[in-house]
Amino acid sequence: MDRLEAMSLLVAAVEAGSLSAAGRRLGIPLPSVSRKIADLEAHLGARLLVRTTRKLTPTDAGAAYIEACRRLLGEVEETERAVRGEYTEPRGALTMTAPLVFGRLHVLPVVSAFLSRFPDITVRLILTDRALDLVEDHVDLAVRISHLPDSDLVTARLGTVTRVVCGSPDFLAAHGTPHTLSDLAEIPCVTFSDLAAGPAWHFATSDRKAVQVVRVRSRLQVNTAEAALDAAAAGVGLTQVLSYQAAPLVAAGSQVLVLRSFELDPVPVSVVHVGHGRLPLKLRSFLDFATPRIRASLGAVIPPP
Repeated sequence: MDRLEAMSLLVAAVEAGSLSAAGRRLGIPLPSVSRKIADLEAHLGARLLVRTTRKLTPTDAGAAYIEACRRLLGEVEETERAVRGEYTEPRGALTMTAPLVFGRLHVLPVVSAFLSRFPDITVRLILTDRALDLVEDHVDLAVRISHLPDSDLVTARLGTVTRVVCGSPDFLAAHGTPHTLSDLAEIPCVTFSDLAAGPAWHFATSDRKAVQVVRVRSRLQVNTAEAALDAAAAGVGLTQVLSYQAAPLVAAGSQVLVLRSFELDPVPVSVVHVGHGRLPLKLRSFLDFATPRIRASLGAVIPPP
């Protein structure tokens, strides 16, 4: 049994969604594809795929094995090209994910510049505030804004962001600038449901040893940071968002930061990926290109108080 061929067929079948589609893509008859994958399962003593008439789904063991196959096949291809002297530029497809607003402001510009520099690489950029599973969702790297739990993922710190409260200059002139958390009680606010639970905002206590939850008077509740900032700019109320979300408006003078001494400790921004040791050249190239640029971009965001 040619295990590398069987691994390639297995990965192709999962990516194509069926054995027949994989066979068509690779020019191999369906019976041969089915037999080679069955031989691989027999060799491993484990079932890798669950086949139905409509769907092809990896088992738990199969999902882990398929991800390992992807990495191994990528390394083999990279090594073969290097031996043949073909390796002058990285090539291939990269899938990455980042939070919606952060990705648009800080990742997309870097990706665009990277694609101009490396014409043989394609990128699938998934902007979502949901944390995708790098293995199950076949993602090469992710930008995360959180305190990360211990895991097997490789992590590189890009910087930090803070949670800030801001309002328009006209709004603050009409309603007054809050200087203490108790001042928030009567001030209209715009709450962002994905950042805080309902009309409750989180701040540091004066000794910065604990978190204080403050109920605010929500005039408007929205589900995106952009909407919250637009409403705050229109004078609906104060809003609380992450510093990178407010930074462009603060720089333009349309939003003013308040209550800075009560901000929580900064939250780390990191890039994470699967795998230790030698990385595929396309991934190494992106990390080398993007990491210093995103750090510089993030460094220009509102600093902690």
